[in-house]
Amino acid sequence: MQIKISNSLKGFLLALTSLFAVSNVYIFSKAALQEVHYIQFGFWWFAFALIWITLYLVYKKSFYIFKEIPRKLYIVLVILALLDILDTYFFFKAIHTIPNPSVVAFISNISPAFIIIASILYFKERFNIWESVGIVLALLGAFVISYKGNDTLQNMFVDGTQYVLMMAVTTTIITLIIKKNIQKVSPIVLVVNRTFFLFLFFVVSVLIFDESLNISHGAMQNIVIGSLLGPFLAAVSGYLALQYIPISQKAIFDSTRGLIVLIGAYLYFGKFPEPIAIIGGLISIVGVLFIAFGKHILNKKA
Repeated sequence: MQIKISNSLKGFLLALTSLFAVSNVYIFSKAALQEVHYIQFGFWWFAFALIWITLYLVYKKSFYIFKEIPRKLYIVLVILALLDILDTYFFFKAIHTIPNPSVVAFISNISPAFIIIASILYFKERFNIWESVGIVLALLGAFVISYKGNDTLQNMFVDGTQYVLMMAVTTTIITLIIKKNIQKVSPIVLVVNRTFFLFLFFVVSVLIFDESLNISHGAMQNIVIGSLLGPFLAAVSGYLALQYIPISQKAIFDSTRGLIVLIGAYLYFGKFPEPIAIIGGLISIVGVLFIAFGKHILNKKA
């Protein structure tokens, strides 16, 4: 007897897979970056990611998708790759700088707020009171998490917060470019484009800075597992999930990432964030839920 799975259930399972995969990226990348230089880490991380993606393309016999890319989008893909390099640098720099990776995950909940604000300004999109409240809560949550209470602006926030903010900006720009220019390109093309150029960037960095590629067995193990979960599994399952469920529903899954990272960080590193960081994280989660719920209302009215 063949069991039929509805599209909504497929989307749910794919979004859940993406959520757990990307949450573990915070853990394994933090573990690896404690042992190796950023350039060593990036080289091996994206080298293995490229291997996993190539194996996936061979298995799915999907190389034909690259022939379907319109020539006019080549420059767009290059721009996206350059922005992805910045975005990835800020992400792993934040992971390396902020002691607990769950704090990074919680602060990252400001990204949906930034994307909504940018969409309103750039695309003149409508928004409602739910989204407005969500934006305020997401920003408030990030402030509560990162605020240290010092008088000077330089020491007011947790070190590393600046990288999360810059990552949110680059993520927003990437989202706007994809939304405006790339509707007919397979999501897998975006994954390959990002991974290939990031690997190329780190190859050049190794050559320029003459960085050794010898790393410990433990670091390599964390990188292998993390690269399988992040650049490959999380990206592929995340893009595929959007074929079955609206982006607002996926945002609900993504908003809880900080809680999963919090549990993982405690089990793996024995680290637990300050209570105020957890409170701020919960506020930011509620903010993203408001944004997602507001977007769902707008979609139903459209």
